[in-house]
Amino acid sequence: MRLIKRIALILTIIGALNWGLIGLLDFNLVTFLFNDSILTNIIYILIGISGLIDISYFID
Repeated sequence: MRLIKRIALILTIIGALNWGLIGLLDFNLVTFLFNDSILTNIIYILIGISGLIDISYFID
């Protein structure tokens, strides 16, 4: 479970950095890297699930 939490935290940080780039520079790194493919949607889903997993840090 510890590995899953670390992966979730890394994905959440990537998502936060991407939102920062969107806010500051109007640049979406995920879409840039994966050309708005189905993989882009999968990455966004994984980042969303990671955010839910990270909620457990408040419970521990």
